[in-house]
Amino acid sequence: MDATPNLSLPYIMAAQSQKHVTHNEAIRALDAIVQLSVLDRSLSTPPPAPAEGARYIIAAGPTGAWSEHAGKVAAYQDGAWMFYAPQEGWIAWVADENIAVVWSGLAWIALTTGEGGGGEGGGGFDTLGINALADASNRLSVAADATLLSHDGDDHRLKINKASVSDTASIVYQTGFSGRAELGLAGDDDFHFKVSGDGATWKEAIVINRASGAVSFPNTSLGGGGGNGRDTLSAARTYYVRTTGNDSNDGRTTGAAFATVQKAIDTVAGLDLSVYDVTISVGSGTFTTTNTLRRLVGAGTVRIQGTGSSTVIAVTGNNCFYGSGVSQWVLSSMRLTTTSSGNAVFVENAATVEIQNIEFGPLPNGAYHMRADANARITAIGDYTINGAASAHMLVVWGGHITVAGRSIGISGNPTFSSAFALASRLGKIEANSNTYSGSAAGSRYICDNNSVIFTNGGGANYFPGSAAGTTATGGIYS
Repeated sequence: MDATPNLSLPYIMAAQSQKHVTHNEAIRALDAIVQLSVLDRSLSTPPPAPAEGARYIIAAGPTGAWSEHAGKVAAYQDGAWMFYAPQEGWIAWVADENIAVVWSGLAWIALTTGEGGGGEGGGGFDTLGINALADASNRLSVAADATLLSHDGDDHRLKINKASVSDTASIVYQTGFSGRAELGLAGDDDFHFKVSGDGATWKEAIVINRASGAVSFPNTSLGGGGGNGRDTLSAARTYYVRTTGNDSNDGRTTGAAFATVQKAIDTVAGLDLSVYDVTISVGSGTFTTTNTLRRLVGAGTVRIQGTGSSTVIAVTGNNCFYGSGVSQWVLSSMRLTTTSSGNAVFVENAATVEIQNIEFGPLPNGAYHMRADANARITAIGDYTINGAASAHMLVVWGGHITVAGRSIGISGNPTFSSAFALASRLGKIEANSNTYSGSAAGSRYICDNNSVIFTNGGGANYFPGSAAGTTATGGIYS
């Protein structure tokens, strides 16, 4: 062996002449590669006037005197270029970048270490990779199942500092290095919560004002931002329901109509109406789903508006419309009918609903065109028609209240009401004064019992349609 195994320094052989040449060659190699610091690692062409002792890491595609020596250390010594092939683990300082690099066996890469930076004099690493590669943007890079930052005896704070108000200090959550969520000071000093489906388009979900602490929701699913997670109306709005619609639509145009009235009801219940009204425009056709009215936010009224008798709510085994504790709803211009069971309009628990231009179709025995329970109220604000039978046209119990006053009610087909046309029981109240009834019906005209009241303002015993006299019992008052 005529050279050392690691640095390839030449040995002085026995009986060798001119031993100083071999010795000086070894000294020259040590001078080049011990405490290795190079000026540059991006050059592929030798500099024109290198200083004596200058060292470089040769970049890819070298030319001239460096040809075929890519990746090697080139040292300008005694007026000529000497080349030293690195071995895995050699470390070099790159002066123009102020970084340390290491030869991986294939390439020079940024030096990573499990040791902390710093030390005497307050020095530190420009980059630090722990089981990962750090770079100029991600100067600290960690690849691990978890990262623990713990206290040193008492408190512990993670601080993210930015230079100016318009800069960003935030935490970004990614999938496959594509952003999906961000929280922090994003472009101002308010606290932002943002999400993205693709890492390019971001939607702001929550903003906390830096001065007041007020929370706003600028990008709710309905669009807008009222500070309460709801779309706050600034004008009246219309939603559309069509038999050709789809509940995945937004309902805002006839071409993007909902398929069910319930979807429109639920959408409106998610709004802040402020002082504006909403119309749910229901087109012609038959709609077979039951509809539960929801409680509303704001002072506006919501009108479910059909096209007349060509808009049919035909429900099997349930109510056409049901509401508990709700208000501000108006039902208008549609035909209501059920089979198997269920009422046309049923409200309870202090709910209030208004109707106009309704066509009450046939209902099964035990069902009612209008039913108000437990202090709920139904008020007719317009004329309407009846062309189908029911147990009763009007039922009020437990303080329920129905008002039909000064209206024209058209009756066709001589429908039979198996209980009575008007039925009030257990503190219920019906106000039905000054109405005009056209057509005929079969069954008792009224039943009023258990301290209930039916007020007709002197309409007389035959005021309501029917084929049998009405009755009162147990404190019931018919006036």
